Amino acid sequence: MKVGALLTSAGINIGLCILFWSLYSILRKQPQNVKVYFGRSISKAHRRPLLERFVPSPSWIVSSLHCTEDEMLTTAGLDAVVFNRVLVFSIRIFSLAAILCVFGILPLNYFGQDMNHVLIPSASLETFTIGNVKEKSRWLWVHCVVLYIISGVACFLLYLEYTHIARLRLLRLVQTNGNPSSFTVLVRGIPKSSHESFSRAVDSFFTKYHAPSYLSHLVVHKVGKVQKIVMGAKKAFRKFKHFKGTAVDQTCRSVTYQCCLCGVSSNSFQLLPIEEQERENPCVKDSNLDLSDEDCAAAFVFFKTRYAALIVSEILQTSNPMKWVTSLAPEPEDMYWSNLWLPYKQLWIRRIATLLGSIVFMIIFLLPITFIQGLSQLETLQQRLPFLKGILKGKYMSQLVTGYLPSVILQIFLYTVPPTMMLFSTLEGPISHSERKKSACCKVLVFTIWNVFFFNVLSGSVLNQLNVLFSPKEIPMLLARAIPLQATFFTTYVLTSGWASLSSELMQLFGLIWNFVRKYILRKKDDSDLIFSFPYHTELPKVLLFGLLGFTCSVLAPLILPFLLIYFFLAYVVYRNQFINVYCTRYDTGGLYWPIAYNTTIFSIVLTQIICLGVFGLKKSPVAAGFTVPLIILTLLFNQYCRMRLLPLFRTFPAQVLIDMDRDDQQSGKMDAIYQRFHSAYCQSSDTDDIPLEGIKTSSTDEDKGSSSGESSCKEGANQPGSDLSHPTMKGLPVDRLRTAVRSLAFMIRIQKRGLSQ
Repeated sequence: MKVGALLTSAGINIGLCILFWSLYSILRKQPQNVKVYFGRSISKAHRRPLLERFVPSPSWIVSSLHCTEDEMLTTAGLDAVVFNRVLVFSIRIFSLAAILCVFGILPLNYFGQDMNHVLIPSASLETFTIGNVKEKSRWLWVHCVVLYIISGVACFLLYLEYTHIARLRLLRLVQTNGNPSSFTVLVRGIPKSSHESFSRAVDSFFTKYHAPSYLSHLVVHKVGKVQKIVMGAKKAFRKFKHFKGTAVDQTCRSVTYQCCLCGVSSNSFQLLPIEEQERENPCVKDSNLDLSDEDCAAAFVFFKTRYAALIVSEILQTSNPMKWVTSLAPEPEDMYWSNLWLPYKQLWIRRIATLLGSIVFMIIFLLPITFIQGLSQLETLQQRLPFLKGILKGKYMSQLVTGYLPSVILQIFLYTVPPTMMLFSTLEGPISHSERKKSACCKVLVFTIWNVFFFNVLSGSVLNQLNVLFSPKEIPMLLARAIPLQATFFTTYVLTSGWASLSSELMQLFGLIWNFVRKYILRKKDDSDLIFSFPYHTELPKVLLFGLLGFTCSVLAPLILPFLLIYFFLAYVVYRNQFINVYCTRYDTGGLYWPIAYNTTIFSIVLTQIICLGVFGLKKSPVAAGFTVPLIILTLLFNQYCRMRLLPLFRTFPAQVLIDMDRDDQQSGKMDAIYQRFHSAYCQSSDTDDIPLEGIKTSSTDEDKGSSSGESSCKEGANQPGSDLSHPTMKGLPVDRLRTAVRSLAFMIRIQKRGLSQ
């Protein structure tokens, strides 16, 4: 690839970035887009002058940079801070690498051989790589010294970040004092017995073996069809709670609700008189009922102290590890309820099946990768497709095909990866949303590194020598030959997948389109579906992949570093803005994404050292190769030290901290208040009364007279302030009757449940 092709790709992406960032600074000021760009801080939104709304401004950049780490920790959680620290680490290490490699190694690579150099726009990008350095060059020791500096500084910065995030994780544990999940153990694989229920089995087991610390328990239930109907009715309540000021008729006529250009008619229905409904339906004051079809072999067990819950979650309960399996329960907002109903014995089969599915998906994805790499080799493309010779003769067309088109096509195919891996992670049976997203993040990361990095390297430069893969000893030398040749493709990939994807993330194209469809076509006013959680499984693998490219290409092909450094600076600004204004944190892993980032970074550093060892061997520089071997050993020793010193803090919690917290709560008298929140926190079905239905007015209409009075005839208690429920095309809705029907269904299921248990 020529330098001109790289400049063409850079120019296109710079133009797209400027366009998208300018549009974002305008669209974020429009009132109709406030739910898209300010999902977290809607209440702070205010009207702007008309002229200011249509003028691009950098004020959002300033506000995102002014946000401190403590504010981000409070606003977006520890996972957001971990993601931000990964970006800070990348900026620091690649700033140093860019200075050393661009000003120290790049000139040595460019003048590495005695040759006549053409103008830089017409020069091949391979002349800027280590491949242009002649064998037995005395300047290869410079590459070795720079490799030592980058590796040493990277390990030092990693250690600082590791200790900082571990401290924040312990601080989060102390600050979330009274969290029910710290006292709760999730028990799965409860043995089924014909003479006693799951509830009685759990109570007898923990009373017998953990009597001093056992407090109570709550059995998990399967959701039946009737409960789904009840939940659907509750959703119907919420659909109408934002309408105000319309009375509810006792008789509803057929109406047509216009949805943009189409309309749908509803059937007429008659409301029962109040006296008849009250006579037929029992009065159920307590609507917080158990709506389950049957119990499943899982339960939440509550303990008196955090330390007791931790001990029970870490040890085996019986000689059969498949029964009475215990683990600390996720936070209530983080529970993924549907997977709790899965039998525990199925999980290992599901994990094997999803692993095989992921491998098959990775193999299938190799087909478009091979095609894409053919586009970056113009001569090969013209030989295989002769009819393109005339088209590719043009200078700008050839630069566009080789410099921009391959990375764009690859990025389009990669958009299918995160949803697929999220589906595989869901099928594995995780019990929490955060665990599911973390599992999907690991799958996407492995998939991306293998397909974007390894197979791109192998298929692009040694397409006819893939059989070398079956000989592991040849892989380091193979990578040493291939990576300098494929560094040009990685540079264009950073421009397309990095710069352009940041612009797309900032613009929130999906949110804008869905906001338009929802508001102007579907005519919806409920904006709860516009607030999303941050897609760590999509963005973190992308950032870590760019870190891998930066480490492996820093010494071998340093021309990628300026583009990569610009990406990390832009990502730092964009993602801080998204955490502050756009995404809503519903659940948090407590910083468990950091071990993933740390392991990937260590893998990148060691891989870089192994590749450089192979390159020094190819260049016949025994001194540089000999000094690289101790560097690999030192890096592995550093990794082992961090795994022994810091990693255990991310696997469990220290007993010292938990015991101190338990003593403080017992001395201050907070334990009783904490105990009272356990059952309500892990209740599977929410109470019907949490839906504000007060203030609903019912009005009677005389159908024979053909007139509607619109006067309120409701009881005195319904006139209290509340959220009036109405519909824009109906004079009334039977909301009061729906509520009574829901409570009646709950009462019937409770009676049926009692009959089955007796």
